[in-house]
Amino acid sequence: MERKIVYLINPISGTVKKEGLRELIEKETASKAIPYEIVATNAAGNYDFLKEKIVEENITDIVMVGGDGTVNQVVASLKGEKVKFGIIPVGSGNGLARAANIPMKSKDALQLFFDGEAKKTDAFFINNQFSCMLSGIGFDAQVAHDFAAKSSRGLMTYTQQSLINFFKAQPYQFEIILPDFSFYTDAFFISIANSNQFGNNFTIAPEASLNDGLLDIVIVQKMNKAKLPFAVLKQIRGNNKLQDLVDNITNKNVLYFQVPSLTIKNLKHAPFHIDGEPKETFAEFKIEILKDCFELVQG
Repeated sequence: MERKIVYLINPISGTVKKEGLRELIEKETASKAIPYEIVATNAAGNYDFLKEKIVEENITDIVMVGGDGTVNQVVASLKGEKVKFGIIPVGSGNGLARAANIPMKSKDALQLFFDGEAKKTDAFFINNQFSCMLSGIGFDAQVAHDFAAKSSRGLMTYTQQSLINFFKAQPYQFEIILPDFSFYTDAFFISIANSNQFGNNFTIAPEASLNDGLLDIVIVQKMNKAKLPFAVLKQIRGNNKLQDLVDNITNKNVLYFQVPSLTIKNLKHAPFHIDGEPKETFAEFKIEILKDCFELVQG
């Protein structure tokens, strides 16, 4: 079947200048003699107009040129269509692209898209809102809210906001309800992950897989704040093994476990983000995996 590509370019994501990137896409795609079209993303994340186009013009591939927020909006809108997705990562964190072993250099990412294999990829719903990578409640969500309000993007700005919020951070109260077990916890943040990281190689859930039908849950519990960076660093390095939540919950600084679904009661209305984008929070979150949700070209 002949490939037909629609490139969706986010004109404001990340720090990469898009003029040269557009030229690269046009040159490389033309060299492959593949029909294509370039369309700008929209802030509303409404891509219903593409559904008709996919059917009428036999579009086979949607390539998202942007960051995790762009990927979330596009896949959420088009996940039911018979297309394969690709990513050219030009966002601030590029967490899903990194988890999928997609190169950070645009030319190499394009080459992978042309020659690589599309693999079935999980996602999840959190209160019926779509997440393709990672959602969080608490400290990291506050960082996402503050980061979104800044005019400059990139790792430096994100690091700055993380440090500012670290000194202000206080634990929130949660109730965690699993299929056969529940408990209360005071925690600085909770990560619900399908991919292994926040972005920028910050691997918060080292054992996460994009296609295992499970969510990786990381709960950074209340502790002396001086211990907090070391506890998170231990988690990033993969030194915290997956737990079965039977013993010693109160004695662990970080809980790390896998489930297909759970409910989180947000007793103090901690802030919330989806794939790095700040969202309105809820008093309760119902979360479930979406197995084999979409096909993504991966490395």
